[in-house]
Amino acid sequence: MSHQNQQVQRTTVRDILLKKGQDPIVCLTAYTTPVARAIDDHCDLVLVGDSLGMVLYGMESTVSVSLDMMLNHGRAVSKATKKALVVIDMPFGTYQESSTQAFRNAAHVMKETGASAVKLEGGVEMAETVAFLTSRGIPVLGHIGLQPQSVHAVGGYKVMGRDAGERRKILADAAAVVKAGAFGVVLECIDPDLADQITDQVSVPTIGIGASGGCDGQILVTEDMADLSGAATPKFVKRYASLYDPLRQAVAAYADDVRMRRFPGESHTYKRRARPTTIKMMK
Repeated sequence: MSHQNQQVQRTTVRDILLKKGQDPIVCLTAYTTPVARAIDDHCDLVLVGDSLGMVLYGMESTVSVSLDMMLNHGRAVSKATKKALVVIDMPFGTYQESSTQAFRNAAHVMKETGASAVKLEGGVEMAETVAFLTSRGIPVLGHIGLQPQSVHAVGGYKVMGRDAGERRKILADAAAVVKAGAFGVVLECIDPDLADQITDQVSVPTIGIGASGGCDGQILVTEDMADLSGAATPKFVKRYASLYDPLRQAVAAYADDVRMRRFPGESHTYKRRARPTTIKMMK
């Protein structure tokens, strides 16, 4: 069989698990078809994050994101990718009530989007739900430390695990989520030493965001790392490009061309008929 006829094999949950302590796991977010296509070749895991509420919809937090939003963007990303494992965030209020509610909504998300897994925020308090899902064939990526869906309850965005009480809680959260069957755990805004300790102690990959370079993988919001939005970014974001200003410049050039009637030119219009037929407009 020629290379042209060989299909690209999508990364699986097992592939991610096997990277533990081996190859660093590359993860980014995607909410749209163009971005998903651009990052697919380079990522092991693509997350359709509920951060889309702030990045695309201008919301103040992720709390207002709906299940329908996640379904629509999840479909677009799953269809646009061929290589990366696609994971969908479960939005606030769709899984916290009960394990059965979580299963019903998570199964709906996977069937409707074609994604391979879902992500849930929460530790000890969500362990029963994680176990319920994983035992019924729904792979779960955990998320502990700073949990954006609970940002109002913890008093805003801040580094977690600075004091002994928080450290004990986060360690317990990590252990509970892994024991419940999560195939990986996102560590968000966690003290670096604590993130390293969790990474050393758990049997599944840790994926850091504002945590430590010692995690098994890293994830960033694509619009942040490529400066697509022009918005301020957290300390943990490294900007690998600045695409916002070139986009603004392109729009300004387009607007100028339209106003000066330089666009469209001959090369951007269809050929006129040799003998145009004049059609009178009806009054």
